[in-house]
Amino acid sequence: MTTESKTRGSPLETTAAAPWRDRLRHGAQCLLPQRLLTWLTHRLTRLRTPWIKNALIGAFVRYFRVNLDEASASDPRAYADFNAFFTRALKSGVRPLAPGDRVVCCPVDGAVSQIGIAQADTLLQAKGRGFSLTALLGGDPERAQPFLGGGFATLYLSPRDYHRIHLPLAGQLREMVHVPGQLFSVSPLTTRMRANLFARNERVITLFETPVGPMALVLVGALNVASIATVWAGTITPPLGKTLRHWHYPPQGDGAVRLDKGAELGRFNMGSTVILLFGPGVARWESGIQAGTVVRMGQRLGKVAPPVA
Repeated sequence: MTTESKTRGSPLETTAAAPWRDRLRHGAQCLLPQRLLTWLTHRLTRLRTPWIKNALIGAFVRYFRVNLDEASASDPRAYADFNAFFTRALKSGVRPLAPGDRVVCCPVDGAVSQIGIAQADTLLQAKGRGFSLTALLGGDPERAQPFLGGGFATLYLSPRDYHRIHLPLAGQLREMVHVPGQLFSVSPLTTRMRANLFARNERVITLFETPVGPMALVLVGALNVASIATVWAGTITPPLGKTLRHWHYPPQGDGAVRLDKGAELGRFNMGSTVILLFGPGVARWESGIQAGTVVRMGQRLGKVAPPVA
């Protein structure tokens, strides 16, 4: 069942104290027609004219030094279009899952932007800059309540990374929410410069019930990245839209969605950011994983406390 309600952004802010080069680069981004560029990228990456798609893929592989040896199809010409290449599957066994029912596996390839414990309703976006957990989850205090003061991990996917998203723990899907928004880049520069970035950009929120309580994965869209799909519902966006939409899923029977640990959840059609959330006292992150750490899907991020008897 899907319902819709209006959502509204808030005034934008920048960091006046940032170096002038950063302010110049970020200011130039603010002038870009975000939705038009994203629409054009969406069309371009789905062209199937052989010489166009092969040229795009070849240039991308060279520029970003993509490791196609890990891909299930290592020949770049084998992909029907650029988006099929970008969302490519990996060979079996190249991302083994860290064993253990209480072990939290990394859901994506990428780098840690921030990881830690929420300060009540505030998550850390960058050094000296926080943002609202409630706003991130669509502005609903009841939806945010189970995660206040809980563990979070913000994971940035660069263009060269594998762009499918997997489940860190086995879970039962309870709710999905599509929150329309802006389409700023989620690069480290923009993360430092743009206040409340993740709570302003287009995003898809997935809420699961696990043996240790609620778990959320928030799939944040960005410039050129406003196409997000899940395995149970297909493409959620586009269309980008202007209204908040949400879907509820039954615990059993028709329409129920249960995914095992490591199962594919969805994918970004072009890269972005995933924010993983747990309730308070649940997640215990590995001490060696911190901002800037490169991570791979399936590796151990931490563990969760045993469920309360």
